[in-house]
Amino acid sequence: MDLDLYKSTFAGLVIFNAVVLFRSWRSKSSTPPSSPIKDKADSVEHRGRENDDEERVSRLKWKFVPVYLLVNGADWLQGPYIYPIYKDEKALPETTVALLFMIGFLSGGISASFAGSFADRFGRKAACLAYCVIYSLSCLTLLSDRLPVLFLGRVFGGICGTLLYSVYESWLVAEFNKLMLDEPGSILSGIFSLNTTLNSVVAILAGVLAEWMVRVTGTAKAPFIGAIVCLTLAFMTIARTWSENYGDRSDEFPESTNLLAAEDGKEALPKESAVQMIFKDKSILTLALTSCFFEGSLFLFIFFKFPALKLCHELSGAPGNLPFGLIFAILMCSMMLGSMLYNNLSASSSPLPTKQTLLYTLAAASACFFLPAYVRDERITLWCFCIFEVCCGLYYPAMSSLKGNLIDDGARASVYTILRIPLNAFVVLALSTTREGESHRNMIFVMCSALIACAGAVVHRVLA
Repeated sequence: MDLDLYKSTFAGLVIFNAVVLFRSWRSKSSTPPSSPIKDKADSVEHRGRENDDEERVSRLKWKFVPVYLLVNGADWLQGPYIYPIYKDEKALPETTVALLFMIGFLSGGISASFAGSFADRFGRKAACLAYCVIYSLSCLTLLSDRLPVLFLGRVFGGICGTLLYSVYESWLVAEFNKLMLDEPGSILSGIFSLNTTLNSVVAILAGVLAEWMVRVTGTAKAPFIGAIVCLTLAFMTIARTWSENYGDRSDEFPESTNLLAAEDGKEALPKESAVQMIFKDKSILTLALTSCFFEGSLFLFIFFKFPALKLCHELSGAPGNLPFGLIFAILMCSMMLGSMLYNNLSASSSPLPTKQTLLYTLAAASACFFLPAYVRDERITLWCFCIFEVCCGLYYPAMSSLKGNLIDDGARASVYTILRIPLNAFVVLALSTTREGESHRNMIFVMCSALIACAGAVVHRVLA
């Protein structure tokens, strides 16, 4: 019966995705043309501006999306085999494996204090290129069995985790803002939603490809070599097709700044740091809290989801092992469904405000953590996990859109990376308390539910 549960859930999600995709296509194809009751010259001029805007947005998409999918594909390829290569292939003790993971999160938290300012000062394109190089080095360390080399690899991996979730998005938003579009909000939300949807597809394909590579080569090192290939292709594409953009580098030219201020008859104001910007703006501070609690809970979910399902599976008395590959595909299909739902919501004739979407997403995610802590039914646990992944598909484009609107381009990468410091600290603290047993896992789920609910309350009070 258990295999039928997972097969039927996967089939249902595929059907849901197909329906949502069809409705999205149908709504776009049936969009009525603009009213012809206008001055002809104005209509032609407006249509020409719209066509020009669409062409520029399309060029930006074709520059960014393939690179974004390559760098995320490299991450997805190695993700399923990080733990197995340490534990099984290299036969490291459980405590050493846990320490390696904690080193990665610590590295991510520490690097967040300087990686963003590096990207803003020396260029977001340069930071994206650095990501490809550093992550390739991290993958190469897995070819060694020496413990110091493996720890160095986790340090590199933590730095890259910070860069992946900050500098690429910073580059995209800065380039998008250069286009000076008439109605940028919905267009940028659509790009973020497209990224999340395609990233879910890449995750499914990368998981299948990684499993095939391991089966053919007989070693868990194969997906890491495949990741290096993806990163090399991304590096070459970025170097050849991307332009450079920077943050606020006015502190490099204090004389010119003071001269301009003197000409305006005003006293030069000191530059506001990224940390000051966060604490000064309640909206950005709210996004920081939400990112810490939601994304931190997501990392803990990655660690505890399979043990929770395994317990329910054993309690049901069903024979055999869980179909982990199928479960991974189910969760990625759920995330894809969420991203397509967000795209439909943002592109509808009466779109739901992004802040409201985020609020409802947090409420649903909180419930998805609470129920599995008290209900031992395998179906309910699986479906709660699926709904949580739907929430992830809604959350990421919503948060990206809010950050894109609220954070100034001058310090965008700096702010993005600083937002990850409390996130990494939260995950390290939670992992340091990890113990075997069902009661600890239930405590983690209830804690995550409460923290996400707290974030929702703050979003409702400050943003919504």
